[in-house]
Amino acid sequence: MGYFFTGPMLLGVLVFTLIPMIFSFMLSFTKWSFVTGFDKIRWSGLDNFRQLFQDEVFLKSLGNNFIMLLAVPIGMAIALILGVMITSHVYAPGVFKVIYFMPQISSVVAVAVVWQVLFHPSYGPVNGFLSALGVDNPPKWLADPTYALPSVMLLMIWIDLGVSLIIYIAGIKNIPADLYEAATIDGASKFAQFRSITFPLLTPTTFFLLVTGIIGNFKSFALVKVLTDGGPANSTSVVVYDMYQTAFVDLQTGYASSMVMILFVIVLAITGLQWLGQRYWVNY
Repeated sequence: MGYFFTGPMLLGVLVFTLIPMIFSFMLSFTKWSFVTGFDKIRWSGLDNFRQLFQDEVFLKSLGNNFIMLLAVPIGMAIALILGVMITSHVYAPGVFKVIYFMPQISSVVAVAVVWQVLFHPSYGPVNGFLSALGVDNPPKWLADPTYALPSVMLLMIWIDLGVSLIIYIAGIKNIPADLYEAATIDGASKFAQFRSITFPLLTPTTFFLLVTGIIGNFKSFALVKVLTDGGPANSTSVVVYDMYQTAFVDLQTGYASSMVMILFVIVLAITGLQWLGQRYWVNY
């Protein structure tokens, strides 16, 4: 019965995940376009990988991915602070949970379009507000290579904030109340209680959010595609977006597969380092 219930899920993982991963690994060593048929596959060895590290667009996209990782700890820190406030100091906390979680369940396309309007360099409400405050030359935001990537990161933090907040609130509620009572009797301040009780007991939750957040960050595509289309001047291009352009616009399937392998190795290495490092700071 166990195999009967898990079989459909395992079959889906095999067909839609494991087999494509193996196929992508094989294609990364070839010169091939999926529109030409399997008989046109040509072995190229490590040529794709050599070309990758001379590809300015790919290196720029990879660098953008690492910069965007900053959005993960920043969003987690904001979520933790809000979680403590909502749990302890806010009336009707359920309302705030819904408010902060709504961006997560909203359409990415709709959210991106709304933010395009907000960040419009000439008619957007953001720059209108800055001009009203006396700022003579407000940033061009999504139209400026300097501000485009931070703007995307800001939107990513806003969208993902609700998930981290809900998980942190669940973790806070699982902390025994008698620990706080004992600390209060001993004269510990609220900050001391947070530093010595709340934060250490939330380290497993933090570790989970950090691992899943970094993996999700490396997989970012839809937001970049709709919001900026990788521009301006590739300032918001990421590896997954570059892979999409290479595979489905330039029709270089083998070369795009080599990008997938590089991304897979990087994410695996970062996750492995996090798993090894968690023994030094995570309290179970």
